[in-house]
Amino acid sequence: MIAAGNYIEQNKNNHLYFLLGNSKYAVNTANVLEIMKLPALDYPQKLPNNIIGLLKYNNFVINIIDIRFYLDIEVTKYDTNNELIIVKTDETIFGIITDKVIGIMPLESSNIDTIPFIDNKTIIDSIYKQNQDTAFIINIYSIENRLKQTIKSLDIDIPSLFPSDKESIDLMRQRTQAIAAKSKFSIISGELHAKRKLISFNLNDDMYCIPLDYVKEVIKNTNVTNIPGTPDFIEGIINLRGDYTTVLNLKKFMNIKQHNSSSEADKKPAIIVRCNDMDIAFLIDKINELFDFPEDKIKETGEGYYSSEFILNDIPYTIINVEKIFTDKKIIITDM
Repeated sequence: MIAAGNYIEQNKNNHLYFLLGNSKYAVNTANVLEIMKLPALDYPQKLPNNIIGLLKYNNFVINIIDIRFYLDIEVTKYDTNNELIIVKTDETIFGIITDKVIGIMPLESSNIDTIPFIDNKTIIDSIYKQNQDTAFIINIYSIENRLKQTIKSLDIDIPSLFPSDKESIDLMRQRTQAIAAKSKFSIISGELHAKRKLISFNLNDDMYCIPLDYVKEVIKNTNVTNIPGTPDFIEGIINLRGDYTTVLNLKKFMNIKQHNSSSEADKKPAIIVRCNDMDIAFLIDKINELFDFPEDKIKETGEGYYSSEFILNDIPYTIINVEKIFTDKKIIITDM
């Protein structure tokens, strides 16, 4: 088990960002199992340890918490748009309620400030600052310790925080039933199950998406080292904290014509994609937003490197078939 005080020191990169109230928080993706819309929770009459409800998840009954109770911050009412992040330590699985999950980003060590004079009751031990943006880094091992301790019940009517109209209750119950109906899967530490989320990006002026469960990391600016003798769609390699990753130019690979004359790999963002135990950096033009999988709008295509497409807010999106790219015979990946 990783000690609470050493958690951030050993895990400074690859965090999942979320909003709660007026603040932004982050949790290490190595501990994230799943992201889901707020389902119906069970709430016995007495729940200690600042727990807002219980959820049956993968044959476990897990606690759902709101970190604002630990931080003595005012808690506003929930609605059906709230999202849960299911996290796992070495010993415990629990859920954290959020207003909205924003996305995955690596943290630059130079921008992390450790909070002094912390103890095992402090669930925030670092602050990440970049330009005008600030995020509080959550130490889930400290939360785990708090859950093991005896804390008196909250002096607040927890059920009153949840929506009570029939439409919302029915929707949350449907989500709970869907969770119960899911086939059992093995919970693996470090694996992010977020198949109901998409991360969108631009190739030229067109919008594309990748399911979030394939996304390992997002890099804002690439620094590519060219490798002679490789196909033209291989821009080169990048060094990610000592590990070399192949950079694939998606536009060249999928025969999409470049609209401008700038260098393809000139400080462009990249998405580090993991599939079949391999990592490839997809070079793109612009990272956009993270949003829910629009199941009612999806149209299957099954054409080449595209799995499906949909229209959202009058904008067409194409979902990339990651498995197809990784199994294409054109790609030969060797150990560096």
